[in-house]
Amino acid sequence: MNSHDTEKIAGILKGQGYDLIADPESADLIILNTCSIREKAQHKFYSYLGYLARLKKKRPSLKIGVTGCIAQQEGNRIHKVNQYMDFSFGSQNVMKLTTLLNSDSFQAAIEENDLITTTDLPADRDNGIRALVSIMYGCNNFCSYCVVPFTRGREKSRPYENILKEVESLANNGYKEITLLGQNVNSYNGKCSFPQLLRFIGKVDGIKRVRFITSHPKDFTVELMLAMKEVEKVCRHVHLPLQSGSTRVLDLMNRRYNYETYLEKVKKLKSMIPDIAITTDIIAGFPGEMGEDHALTIKALNEIEFDGIFAFKYSKRPGTKATLMDNQVDEGVKSERLQEILQCQDIITERKNKALEDHIIEVLVDGRSETDPNQWVGRSSTNKIINFMMPDDIPENEAKCIQFLNVRIVKGMRHSLEGEVVRG
Repeated sequence: MNSHDTEKIAGILKGQGYDLIADPESADLIILNTCSIREKAQHKFYSYLGYLARLKKKRPSLKIGVTGCIAQQEGNRIHKVNQYMDFSFGSQNVMKLTTLLNSDSFQAAIEENDLITTTDLPADRDNGIRALVSIMYGCNNFCSYCVVPFTRGREKSRPYENILKEVESLANNGYKEITLLGQNVNSYNGKCSFPQLLRFIGKVDGIKRVRFITSHPKDFTVELMLAMKEVEKVCRHVHLPLQSGSTRVLDLMNRRYNYETYLEKVKKLKSMIPDIAITTDIIAGFPGEMGEDHALTIKALNEIEFDGIFAFKYSKRPGTKATLMDNQVDEGVKSERLQEILQCQDIITERKNKALEDHIIEVLVDGRSETDPNQWVGRSSTNKIINFMMPDDIPENEAKCIQFLNVRIVKGMRHSLEGEVVRG
């Protein structure tokens, strides 16, 4: 979501005559797009803010702005901490950027703004084949550990007509894959349900793949499973955050489902779409988590066999109920539990990837690998990263235009797959 907000900010600024540059030392305007989902990100922000203050001392004409979750959360306090700030705005007020730029005094735009759902902003995308598309903003779930409802506000859905118009425009401009964004896409309600929206988008000519993030398990319905099964363009991948394998801990988290319900939905989804890849989020060391709760999370990983996970140590966030809970888990214990979770999942992911060896998979090509320029990289419908060599008889200029290739998997590894292009 922050990445897409950055694309919108860049789109607005380019319309104002600005150009993106890589060197902050030469910039006329610097905007920090911030995240506060974990404490470490917030510490990094304030550290970098000090660096920018030193830059502005040398060049008083430099303008500095802050957006994203920290801007929403801290409001005017950012300016009190650092007087070199020129403006700040929350994620619901991106459209006010031009006005803020022209102000002679510090301004903070952090109020709730319903216009976010109907204001279609330009986006400066740096990828000509994949595009992010916001379908809703905010969250109503109030999980006890999560700051998002306080930084992104209550749920607001874009009208489906606006979304379809954007998707059709992307298709006309050559984009092949879109990712629909929302804190909980399952609760989308922009004059149709989320499964209906998938069916509408599935009819847009030119778009070949449709992804979405993120789904809340409590709202993951059979209707959605049917849409995923029946709409050919919907990718065979879903990110479905579990957070813990312990129902007791899930209750403390205010997740509003239990492990048994989650497992039942996963089994139903796998029976309907056998080739589905499922990834998840796990929090290690939530307040009150006991050794037996952690053991249930390890049991859940082995029982469900996710294709991959994002796992983190619990981090206190201001304004959340979990911050005030008793029985906070020791940092050392959190680290030990996180390592056990990661090690368990590594074994599962590597085994699942090795099972794909000798399978032929359609790959959407991203381009040359950033780590090995001799290789090319792409993703499968199941969101697997696949590295491969482009055939020698394909010239560079032609290779850059290739969008889809069939690749035979020759080696399955822990974090990626290696393949060879299948001709004909």
